[in-house]
Amino acid sequence: MTDLDDAVAVFHQVRPRLMGIAYRMLGSHSEAEDLVQEVWLRWQATDRSTVQSPVAYLSTAVTRLAINASQTARARRETYIGPWLPEPVDTSADPYLGAEHGEALSFAVLLVLERLTPTERAAYILREAFDYPYDELAAMLQSTEPAVRQLVSRARKRIRAERRTEVSGTQQQKLLTAFIAAARAGDVGALQELLAEDAISYSDGNGTRQVSKFPVVGYERVAKYYRAFHQHFWVGVEVEFGTANGRAVAMLRRDGGDVFAVCTVTVSDAGIDEVLWQMNPAKLTAIA
Repeated sequence: MTDLDDAVAVFHQVRPRLMGIAYRMLGSHSEAEDLVQEVWLRWQATDRSTVQSPVAYLSTAVTRLAINASQTARARRETYIGPWLPEPVDTSADPYLGAEHGEALSFAVLLVLERLTPTERAAYILREAFDYPYDELAAMLQSTEPAVRQLVSRARKRIRAERRTEVSGTQQQKLLTAFIAAARAGDVGALQELLAEDAISYSDGNGTRQVSKFPVVGYERVAKYYRAFHQHFWVGVEVEFGTANGRAVAMLRRDGGDVFAVCTVTVSDAGIDEVLWQMNPAKLTAIA
């Protein structure tokens, strides 16, 4: 086996972890793939005889690239049209993304992570999703152990403060199914019963025609919003239920075509807190 063969074997073994880190950092499967490819190019050019731990080396490389990419992405998203939502990934068909702990993979957590600084986000993801010890985190983030502990603690508090406790996967799937049926029927009463009082509906279309550019807030407004367009939106639509980011999603096709929308809900004991629609065609390639 050549030195390059060794490099390929090591990288192939670590790649699932690299994708997991990059996706959680960026909320984008396609951008994560680009980042992992960049790490591979760097790994080929590295003097690997000096690397004591390839896993630590590669994880550090992808983390630092992801922090830089997050800063660029944040600036780019200032011109994004309408709400930005994470790119859904089918974790049943793409198990390496969900191979580590599911934490920091759900849509609800990814949305809160977006509001953290890139370094806070990296510290939280590496600790909560991948169990990195604090001394390794300090080395990866070029910081001190006490400082990294503070970053993780701050991120945990922020996430706890901004999230309600989600219900089980079975209950989430049940309410998603009921929501799709009620929305399709335009049944305002049924929708209001499913929604939490402060429910919000987000649609990510980045300017896609007929996709709302503004969140709809409050259970009464959300219910009436779905009632308003149910007669034309659902014509010819087939709904297939699947899994993305560890939670149930509804994938919509029209007249047997490609998936044009993915809908999911985040649910607490109060009911459906958030309705999330991904309708940006560029973000549906990993699940179509």
